[in-house]
Order: sequence, then structure tokens, then C-alpha cells
Amino acid sequence: LNPRKGPMDDDDDDDDDDREERRTSKKHGRRDDEEEEEPRRPASSTKTWKLKGRGHQARKDDKSDVLRRGDFESVEETPDGPVQSVEGWIIFVTNVHEEAQEDDILDKFGEYGQIKNIHVNLDRRTGFVKGYALIEYGDRDEAENAIAEMNHQDMFGQQISVAWAFRQSGSSKRRRT
Repeated sequence: LNPRKGPMDDDDDDDDDDREERRTSKKHGRRDDEEEEEPRRPASSTKTWKLKGRGHQARKDDKSDVLRRGDFESVEETPDGPVQSVEGWIIFVTNVHEEAQEDDILDKFGEYGQIKNIHVNLDRRTGFVKGYALIEYGDRDEAENAIAEMNHQDMFGQQISVAWAFRQSGSSKRRRT
């Protein structure tokens, strides 16, 4: 019994309980006249899952065995050597003078073979060359000749370095030229 309440005030305790129950039912989004329902459970213990997306059906072609075995095409492995890109052999030219133009680089390196692609990165702010270029040759011999002849040569007063852009990843040594 509450010491402040008299014997006739017992009904007030019930009203307090009712108020508390109404507060909690409002929190849970139920009205007072609704009864709490038990969550529904499936009739059987096995639940079927609906699979969304690709790859859930069996393959319809004959490649499922090949994929399971892991027989894939691969590029020839040359230990500690250059790696061919998709279209050719790429060389990396560093210490390119900032005022060099793409045409200047094409003229110098075009002597060693047909250049399939050249990429000279420019600084957005200044518009000058960032200091390196990527040159792609179709033939490995052409790329090797360009590396042998142009490495440590002078271009616009700076000594450039030329090397393979991509090397076999098994090599842990990194050669600086």
C-alpha cells in the first residue's frame, strides 16, 4: 500500500496500471482494443527460398565441366621478363621534359618501329607534361630496340629513362635505371 493513499484509494493503482499499458501499446503501434498476435510460422519446417539474380540455374552449354576443372586460357609466362599488353608491348619513358610535346616523343621513338599508341599525361593546372609517357609498339623487337637505344639519352636537355611498363609479377626485385 502507498503510505500517502488511504484504504479507499486502491482503485487508483489500477488506473495507473491502465495508463502505463496504454503508453506501452502506443509505443508499439497498437490500439488498446487490439490484442497482441503471435508471429505466424510456416506450416512445414522446410522453408523454400526464392533465389534472385543470375547464376542459379544449371548451365545449358557444355562448359560447366571446364569451369569446374579450372582449364582457362592463359598468357605465356616469361620469368623476369616483360609482359605483353592486350594489343602490344608497352614501354615507360620517365624524366620527360615538361615542355615536350606528343609529336616530339613520336618523332624520337618512331624511328624504332610503328607506334600503335602513345599516352602523355598532362598536368591540368599548368598544361605541361607530368614527366612520363607510355608508348606501345606492336612488335616486341621494336620495343626492345627503343629501350636499348633511347635509355639514358638526352631529350630537351634532360636524360630520359626507358624501361618496360609491365614486368612479370613473380620478380620481387625492382630495377631502377
